[in-house]
Amino acid sequence: MATLTGRRGSFAATRGEIRKRRIIDRLMVGSMIAVTALVCSVLFIIIAYIFYRGVSYINWEFLTSNPRPVGSEGGGIVNAIVGSLILVGIASVMAVPVGVGAAIFIGEFPSPRLQRAVRFMADVLTGVPSIVVGLFAYALIVEPTGTFSGWAGSAALGFIIVPIVLITAQEALRLVPGSLREAALALGVPRWRVIMLVVVPAARRALLTGLILATARALGETAPLIFTTLGNNFWNTDPSRPLSALPLVIYRYAVGPYQEEHRQAWAAAFMLLAVVFFISLMTRVVFRSRYEE
Repeated sequence: MATLTGRRGSFAATRGEIRKRRIIDRLMVGSMIAVTALVCSVLFIIIAYIFYRGVSYINWEFLTSNPRPVGSEGGGIVNAIVGSLILVGIASVMAVPVGVGAAIFIGEFPSPRLQRAVRFMADVLTGVPSIVVGLFAYALIVEPTGTFSGWAGSAALGFIIVPIVLITAQEALRLVPGSLREAALALGVPRWRVIMLVVVPAARRALLTGLILATARALGETAPLIFTTLGNNFWNTDPSRPLSALPLVIYRYAVGPYQEEHRQAWAAAFMLLAVVFFISLMTRVVFRSRYEE
């Protein structure tokens, strides 16, 4: 009887432990759902408010015309849209090969000390304030050349893109199964071809995600462009001269004294979100169609 009692007590204790674990599990799942909903709701509120304040000013003239003199009504931001695309495009051409190449080197030719050093430097660069990057680009390019330019702005954005691409590319390459590398090497394929034809294609989805993240970060930077490209109220596609950009337009109009400029600032903020969304969507659509082929 004692044995049965002992067993029943043990069984009761086990059932109580199971019930406790279920309660804890439900609490944790509920907490994660609540936190996720909170984060998503904050993002939704920001996007919805920008949409509410900016979409009413969006029209064909605003998207296809240059800015008008200060205090005048009307005008547009076509020069800023084109300027942002030029700046980020040049910065990506400069930075993406460097970031991906560094990630391949420290990931596929491992050296523990070098890998830790490069990753530490990338983490530090990611946390450097963008205004410091802009000041560095000003001292490195603008001051010696004596002129603001799109090249200087692209270089500043490139400094921001490199560590983001490096970190995301390293994590993407780490997710590729080692069996793929071993199978290709066992067939006698050179190591560089294994990396370029097996490893990189296998990680291209994650690499694309990192590129989009870096591009979105660069599109929204303002401080580096104030120090480097300065801005331009006229149509210009020459990167050797000052270029306009959406963040510069938003900043200049938001601090201006005219209500018309404030409305244009909200509209430009909405367009900045739309450009990031469009680039992300089109890149994923094109990439998915090629992947399915």
